[in-house]
Amino acid sequence: MDFLIGIFQWVNDLSFSEGMRSSFWMFPAFETLHVIAIVIVLGSITRLDMRLMGLVWRDRPVTEVADEMLPWTWTSFVIAAIFGAMLWMSKPLTYFGIAFFDMKMILMLLAGLNMLYFQFVTFRDVALWDRQRIPPQAVRVQGAVSLGFWLMVVVCGRLIGFV
Repeated sequence: MDFLIGIFQWVNDLSFSEGMRSSFWMFPAFETLHVIAIVIVLGSITRLDMRLMGLVWRDRPVTEVADEMLPWTWTSFVIAAIFGAMLWMSKPLTYFGIAFFDMKMILMLLAGLNMLYFQFVTFRDVALWDRQRIPPQAVRVQGAVSLGFWLMVVVCGRLIGFV
């Protein structure tokens, strides 16, 4: 634990971190970009997850929706992660003690594991259910779980600011 706190202290002492804390505009500007990117992540993943659940675009193949949405999801996720890391750098020791921050990180990890399972297990058989108006139950459940994880990431992220 001391090693981790030492790393956080080192990050806290960086000139960039000090600049974030002392600047009038840096934190709000980076937070705005982070939130915009998160909105695009959530919007694009919601469209795909809702198709996986068989709730929208039932006449479109899942692969078509995925090909259309995932570039938006991944690009905006990278942008959100970069700006989120910069926001964290402004007060790493403070964020270390916030339960909502920890929960947000855990939920993002779980969402990523769900996505990996979907990609490497469930999606292998996509040819069997790609054009089905309502995909198999396992696919629908993974879409719902994914959407639930991402919604909770947003909720926890929003609550961080109130602690």
